[in-house]
Amino acid sequence: MHNPNRPLPPLDLVRGFEAAARHLSFTLAAAELFVTQSAVSRQVQALELFLGVKLFERRHKALALTPAGRAYAQASATALAGLRAATREARDSARSHVLTVTSTVSFASLWLVPRLARFRAAHPGVDVRIAATHEVLDMAREGVDLAIRDVPSGREPEGSVRLVGERMVPVASPAYLKAAAAPLAKPSDLARHVMLLLHDPQGRWPWLTWAAWLEAHGLAGLVPGGTLTYDQYDQVLHAALHGQGVAIGRRSLVASFIDEGRLVGLFGPGAGIPRALHAVYAPQAAGRPEARAFVAWLQEEIGRDGHATPAPKARKTI
Repeated sequence: MHNPNRPLPPLDLVRGFEAAARHLSFTLAAAELFVTQSAVSRQVQALELFLGVKLFERRHKALALTPAGRAYAQASATALAGLRAATREARDSARSHVLTVTSTVSFASLWLVPRLARFRAAHPGVDVRIAATHEVLDMAREGVDLAIRDVPSGREPEGSVRLVGERMVPVASPAYLKAAAAPLAKPSDLARHVMLLLHDPQGRWPWLTWAAWLEAHGLAGLVPGGTLTYDQYDQVLHAALHGQGVAIGRRSLVASFIDEGRLVGLFGPGAGIPRALHAVYAPQAAGRPEARAFVAWLQEEIGRDGHATPAPKARKTI
């Protein structure tokens, strides 16, 4: 007879095992779940103890599922997929007007959050949740409706909406320029000024580095008067706003600061790069009026800036 009170393993143990079984790697499972490799290993060990059976064969630099592990992995994946789907349906029925939007931390901090009040004023019945992260999320799995992504030219997701192209321009605050002991009229003058740097040891954002900008302007050997280095790009621009030095500005993010007089664009309109911001709909949200309204609002706000020319408002196929 079925006993509904029979104990089940904790959900975290099942999630850890399912990810490890799918990747056949504790390290990759840990990266997916945003925990440590040792945490996933402990979860799997705890689940094996709970079940009283080995789920993995631990080989040299490799994992393999045991027969019991394969069966449990299949059941776990099916159960978690069903639970995720039921959770989404429950949330949708209870909060049908919540729109979950993901973007990078910098875009959320510098551009999106300061403007959200205008969207709320135009659409008071829509609640917005911002998920700011540099990771590329599985939108269906994480319950995300819309992603704002920086995409290289030629690699645009199918069905995405191109929002605006990108230009790179050095920027500094009026206070910094006024207090500077040396002029800053031409790029070579940077040799006597403080450069604000983004720490990017993995080279994920080469277009945000001074090295790339200087090389493009024939100044690869230039040594600045000083440097300050930050881990996040929004920190770089906040440092520029507070007069700490000169930053490489993404025109899409600094245009409003230039308009307000809080930053000054240096050395002309800036150099274009083969990248653009796109709005990407999750499959389950492509037909939602709230998502469509948010993308239309993004286009309207980008049009307000005027410093970077938006592309046509819709692109159904790439």
